[in-house]
Amino acid sequence: MLQVRALATGGPGEPFRRVTIERRDVGPRDVLIDIAYCGVCHSDVSYARDEWGRTLFPLVPGHEMAGVISAVGTGVSRFAPGDHAGVGCLVQTCGVCSSCLSGYEQHCNGQRVSTYSSRDSQGQPTYGGYSEKIVVDEAFAVQIPASLPLQNAAPLLCAGITTFSPLTRWGTGPGTRVGIVGFGGLGHVAVQISQALGARTTVFDLDPGKRDDALRLGAASYITTADTGTFTELARSLDLIICTVPASLDLDAYLGMLDVSGTFVMIGVPGGRLNLDPFSLIVNQRAIAGSRIGGLGETQEMLNFCAKHSIGAEVEIIGADDVGAAYERLQAGDVRFRFCLDISTITQGQPASQAA
Repeated sequence: MLQVRALATGGPGEPFRRVTIERRDVGPRDVLIDIAYCGVCHSDVSYARDEWGRTLFPLVPGHEMAGVISAVGTGVSRFAPGDHAGVGCLVQTCGVCSSCLSGYEQHCNGQRVSTYSSRDSQGQPTYGGYSEKIVVDEAFAVQIPASLPLQNAAPLLCAGITTFSPLTRWGTGPGTRVGIVGFGGLGHVAVQISQALGARTTVFDLDPGKRDDALRLGAASYITTADTGTFTELARSLDLIICTVPASLDLDAYLGMLDVSGTFVMIGVPGGRLNLDPFSLIVNQRAIAGSRIGGLGETQEMLNFCAKHSIGAEVEIIGADDVGAAYERLQAGDVRFRFCLDISTITQGQPASQAA
């Protein structure tokens, strides 16, 4: 087993501390990745605080990792030492169900193993990217094109694929009209991808101070959501709306902006049940849908697309001692637009203790 330094929390509300965790030895189909950066996702905060009641502690979060391959197994064909690679939200699936065979590993109905706070096929807990290294089957690693800086690529392993997948699935392209609700860690990537796909993109956000950034990254217009009177003027002006915010919205108001056969896609998880007038769907045959990350092939497609169009997350680099403060700032919306942990800082400071 490999001894690897990491950041872990032992329970809800407990601070992060440096620990030593074990990674399996590199098997025939495995790659060993020296992690350089790991993006900080809002779901990291939710797991660390056990908001969903299913966290396995001690917890090493992180499912947006980017680094360099340092070793490969004898049966590996897609990677070589020195390659840039990343790992997202999945490290294992059954591989034989209809979802896996169709390239929708994120919907595996067999054994779907998340990158952290999960158990692998041997019953061992999984640990995420707030760590020096990870060993993973090559099927669950993706190649990061050399033109993408690792710190800007890391958040794409979640924020990028979570927005790319619904944008492409619902036909975003030249001449289409797309609305992005929320201009944060997900939304600022969604705007770049939507613009690169050829859509006319409108951003909806509470904060008027983000307008200049939204326009700089490709939005054609920016609507402050406090001004709901504007919504009626935008009736039937959009073909697709991607909602990135984890908040309850006036769905009838947003659905009213969709044209015939328009779709409202939720990727942010609201805090309560949805409420709407059924006629908001019936009129103009509109639809509400949901989406979660993407399959491995689709994730690779997203990275290649982002490299071609020079798309990356805009990040604030933090160190190992800054994670707690970053979580508080993330909850307050005080980041433009994604925190990214410099993994080299885990080896600095106090000695590591053994994880439980």
